[in-house]
Amino acid sequence: MSAAAWILSAGFAALLVLGVPFAFALGLATLGALIASDIEVIALAQKMISGSQSFSLLAIPFFVLAGDLMTAGGLSRRLVGVANVLVRHVTGGLGMVAVIAAVFFAAISGSAPATTAAIGTIMIPEMEKRGYDRAFATALAVSAGIIGPLIPPSIPFVIWGVIAEQSIARLFLSGLVPGILLAIGLMALCWNYARRRDIAGEPRATAAEMRRAFWEGKWALGGPVIILGGIYGGVFTPTEAAVVGAFYALVIGLFVHREVKLKDLPKITLGSLRTTAIVMFIITAAAGFGWLVAFEQLPPKIASLLTSISDESWVVLLTLNALLLLIGAVMDNVAAMVILGGVLTTTGNGLGMDPIHLGAMVTSNLTIGMATPPFGYALFVGAAVSRLGIWDISKAMWPMVGVMVLVLLAVTYVPAVSLALQGLI
Repeated sequence: MSAAAWILSAGFAALLVLGVPFAFALGLATLGALIASDIEVIALAQKMISGSQSFSLLAIPFFVLAGDLMTAGGLSRRLVGVANVLVRHVTGGLGMVAVIAAVFFAAISGSAPATTAAIGTIMIPEMEKRGYDRAFATALAVSAGIIGPLIPPSIPFVIWGVIAEQSIARLFLSGLVPGILLAIGLMALCWNYARRRDIAGEPRATAAEMRRAFWEGKWALGGPVIILGGIYGGVFTPTEAAVVGAFYALVIGLFVHREVKLKDLPKITLGSLRTTAIVMFIITAAAGFGWLVAFEQLPPKIASLLTSISDESWVVLLTLNALLLLIGAVMDNVAAMVILGGVLTTTGNGLGMDPIHLGAMVTSNLTIGMATPPFGYALFVGAAVSRLGIWDISKAMWPMVGVMVLVLLAVTYVPAVSLALQGLI
């Protein structure tokens, strides 16, 4: 390998080991490789700027803002109320409430950390009161948060659509069935946990309670209908849907529920901007890194190495999934997508995979990384909400990670899981 290739691989890894923040490690490795290749360093700034110049990326700040406004405006609490009257009487019903509420919330926010924060803040204390271990409740909130990027709309699918130049609307649809399968698997774990702990279900909701919960939650439930109906009804693009979702959450919070005050907006917006800035900094730094990786012809070399492992495509896919799971455990999923985009698309083409199927597999895989120690974003959010250590949560996570891996294998080896709904477009 060339000196630049060594800097991009071993140098980048060394910077991470030394504790350099992720985006800065990407930038420094790229800068060093440019100098080693005798390329003008201004190219880094140019590639960072060009990496952010995609209209589709505008969806990210608005989906983040929509999630923050939903939480502040009480929509997430009302979604929990709807889920509660549906399943609270079942064994493990309170845990299932967290999962179902996450599905509802995911249909607006598209973010794993936002879903974990919104659901965990409400459900972790409530589950602990009813006999659930705090670590299990937190692990469940983190795992349910992963549903956020799978159920459309989805921030990771937006990013992959830009990288792989695929239809974002089709990618959104590819995550719906995997998201539902993950929800079913997590609810099965809740049932088993409650049965073993002898945690009884709560009284079945009366008809009056159900009517009241659905009436109070009607505006929260209307959000997914407007956003997804607008996208697949051809009314607006996914990027425009993000703006509509944020505006909807703002109007409901300010004028309907009136739980958001004008004085609260600067704080809410600033929080959303911080989250967006982190994501976009990683995207732009990874864009420069990824460009130089492509310049060094590393993607086709790595793809060729992967496909040469075996003549059986299922073995190659299993190896690829194992590598992505390891990468997702130590690397931000956004950066991994940008950096490995060329390798993954080249490998997928070599295997004859449908590009949407590949996108569902890659996004599902790296999304699991958000809940996987040591660098999962959703894991850190769960720790902040519950005041538990990462290790305590991680020990309770393993059964849930097992469910995630089973869903991932279904996405990988059963194309219909991600492609069954494509006929809707």
